Amino acid sequence: MLRIRRIYDDTLSIDQDEIAQVQQILLDQFPAITAEEVEKLPEKLRNPLKYRFRSILFVADDPRGQVKGFALLAHAPDLDFCYLDYISAAKKTTGGGIGGALYERVRQEAAALKSLGLFFECWPDDPLLCRDPEVLKQNIARLRFYEKYGARPIINTLYEMPLDPADDNPPFLVYDNLGREKPLSGKEMQPIVRAILNRKYGDLCPLEYVEKVVHSFTGGALQLRPPRYAKNKTAVGVAGEVPEDRRILLVVNDRHRIHHVRERGYVESPVRIDTILKEIERSNLFTRIAAQSFSEKYIRQVHDAGYISYFKKVCENLPAGKSLYPYVFPIRNNARPPKELAVRAGYYCIDTFTPLNHNAYLAAKRAVDCALTAAQQVLEGRRLAYALVRPPGHHAERRVFGGFCYFNTAAIAAHYLSARGKVALLDIDYHHGNGQQDIFYQCAEVLTISIHGHPRFAYPYFSGFAEEKGEGAGLGFNINYPLPEKVDGEYYRKILEIALKQVRKFAPRFLIVSLGLDPAKGDPTGAWSLVAKDFELNGKMIGRLRLPTLVVQEGGYNNRNLGVNARHFFTGLWKGWYEK
Repeated sequence: MLRIRRIYDDTLSIDQDEIAQVQQILLDQFPAITAEEVEKLPEKLRNPLKYRFRSILFVADDPRGQVKGFALLAHAPDLDFCYLDYISAAKKTTGGGIGGALYERVRQEAAALKSLGLFFECWPDDPLLCRDPEVLKQNIARLRFYEKYGARPIINTLYEMPLDPADDNPPFLVYDNLGREKPLSGKEMQPIVRAILNRKYGDLCPLEYVEKVVHSFTGGALQLRPPRYAKNKTAVGVAGEVPEDRRILLVVNDRHRIHHVRERGYVESPVRIDTILKEIERSNLFTRIAAQSFSEKYIRQVHDAGYISYFKKVCENLPAGKSLYPYVFPIRNNARPPKELAVRAGYYCIDTFTPLNHNAYLAAKRAVDCALTAAQQVLEGRRLAYALVRPPGHHAERRVFGGFCYFNTAAIAAHYLSARGKVALLDIDYHHGNGQQDIFYQCAEVLTISIHGHPRFAYPYFSGFAEEKGEGAGLGFNINYPLPEKVDGEYYRKILEIALKQVRKFAPRFLIVSLGLDPAKGDPTGAWSLVAKDFELNGKMIGRLRLPTLVVQEGGYNNRNLGVNARHFFTGLWKGWYEK
């Protein structure tokens, strides 16, 4: 099964490997290209300003990471046009629709960038301009292919004028209008042609030649060659759906319903997931995949082994439908846990309202599976992912549970990703992310930031103060923004911008967002007044970081606005990441 995806840079190991494969395809399929030019590809992706084009690389790869084809698109944002630099299947890989899939994805990208059009060069299908019959046959096939999309050579200009009159095979400049109804004029084409010749061939084309070609684009509407191969003479539009590689990967805890505490006032209920899922699926921004199963070792890398063993054992021993609430706490002696499991609950808990029951471990473990599945997809090149899970996790510390949380799902995912680079963990739940703070308090590889209600009035009450900044190697890498009891969207965004500056300064490779929807107006566990539009603006601000981002669901308990606020947040996140 092939997928088309964009490679943004050579940060991830999978992208490094596939860029190297693209470089080999360039050498195999384009004999005229120099090794020096091929070596520049990673830098072109990292540093577009140096080359005056923004390079956009798409690959068609398989599940094993084998690149079957690629397309390299050059975007000129100053002139609002795109130029298709290269498109090719790998050596000995033909057919299968790889070229068509890549070209359609390129058209979608050019249209999303609101380009005036997509330009590229094709060798001529005219025997007077191409003397080699085999090459001529290939040229005809290419131009026939592009003509299906309405892309045809520009005529009545000097673009195909060879630098040396003796040269064979001078290229046509082909124009794909991407379904635009209004044709470009010759005057509009002049800066575009000048940019193509100067930026691509500046070391080959003398200034006099460039200007002569540029000024051959005159008069009214741009003239294209009449269709020669395709019957359809009308403009071919671009598919309007969100391309697969731009969609937000969605992993839902398919076993969350087994953790259902049917007690009055218990707000962490299964309907939360249903409400969110119903709304976000309306957005057409998501691709859902099933969760994989991961070893418990990833949990043990973050949580205390004694706590994990206790949690698992007590859940197994509880009868179905029975909940155990902590009620005795080891204030005097926390070094000697009591023998009875029921009494020992307080030894591992920070409150009296988070129950243990038969399925709590199973549901919490599956939530971790979801987050790790999403994190793995981020490592494989996905830019945005969402683990829609319950129970939540951000109040679970290394050796204690509480706040409806048992395993710190976001922290486990952060530790998993940190093996590949620095991670920023941004907690935007109404309540302090005490779990992440505790777990990473002495760590410099994971920056933990929490924006929350001040602990003088908000759970968990005993952590989340501004002066808590980390210890040892982690000093300065834990940042708290405790806010007053009354907060609206405008004030919240001012604090969020300050927090995002800290993320930029840290320069992480990955971002994890602990998404709480309880800052919303009317949430039974909060006091703030954010509305749907505020969540969208917050999402857009975070998306503009343009970091590979994993969102993990935390709190949010007003089911009247929970789903709407989630949909707005992800709409904003997507727009911030992908829109100009």
